[in-house]
Amino acid sequence: MRNHPAAQLRPESAAGAGSAPLRALATRIPQYWALTKPRVTQMTVFCAVIGSLLATPGAPDWALLAWTAAGIWLLAGAAFAVNCLIEAEVDARMARTARRATASGALSRTQALLFSLALGGAGAALLYARVNPLTMWLTLATFTGYAFIYTIFLKPNTPQNIVIGGLAGAMPPALGWAAATGSVPLQAWLLVLIIFLWTPPHFWALAMARRDDYARSGLPMLPVTHGMAYTGMCVWRYSLLLAAGSALPWAVGMSGLPYLGAAALLNAVFLRYGWLVHKRYTDEIARRAFAWSIVYLALLFAALLVDHYLPR
Repeated sequence: MRNHPAAQLRPESAAGAGSAPLRALATRIPQYWALTKPRVTQMTVFCAVIGSLLATPGAPDWALLAWTAAGIWLLAGAAFAVNCLIEAEVDARMARTARRATASGALSRTQALLFSLALGGAGAALLYARVNPLTMWLTLATFTGYAFIYTIFLKPNTPQNIVIGGLAGAMPPALGWAAATGSVPLQAWLLVLIIFLWTPPHFWALAMARRDDYARSGLPMLPVTHGMAYTGMCVWRYSLLLAAGSALPWAVGMSGLPYLGAAALLNAVFLRYGWLVHKRYTDEIARRAFAWSIVYLALLFAALLVDHYLPR
């Protein structure tokens, strides 16, 4: 007696049913990963690691450095996931963010919330147990400042949101310093100040190039509320403040002439872009200014690190 055709298909059907959860998992992992804003998280961890290394006179405790990086990565990723959760409706109106899983509905609010709680809880526990309580509390304060104060209260209510809320994004060097020494001295706050001054020209260049997107979002971003000319002037002024602020590590004896020379070269390019955004604006110039600002910060902190390990 011949097998029924349906019976011949059962093994393949069973195999297909068995692989369905794996396919679903393969789809979910990139969606959850994207919620952590990996490129921004990497920069956050990079600045924290530089803070730890600058706080250490000699060779660092590599195990402590690894635990610090992991804990800060987890809490930063949790903060960004909460940001995506809260801004899901705003993100859905913007071309740049509409494909985020929270904006498209690919992940539910419950899934995103549980994911952020898992990351944040793991990060806090790791920092407390393997680093020190000060680092945990400072990182939790940074998490609260970004995920809730900035996202809920500042961003939708004031065009100066990125200035006021920039302190949360500027904290990573202080977190790294606290992890290495258990304290946050003046040198750490100078690094925080540099990132604080860097944030407005960095972000406003992007906001200018994406002004139509932000207008659709309903967020009171500076190019939308005050116009392009005013925003360009602000970019230029903050570029000048950043150039001055980036010299402070040398001024207080934290770094030497090699760093000062590197900072001068990097600032020359940054100031050129700031001037072009102010006086000769095009969307292409704004996009280049935004891209350079990321390179600038990475190279500036790398220059601080190289100078730190040069023989005196």
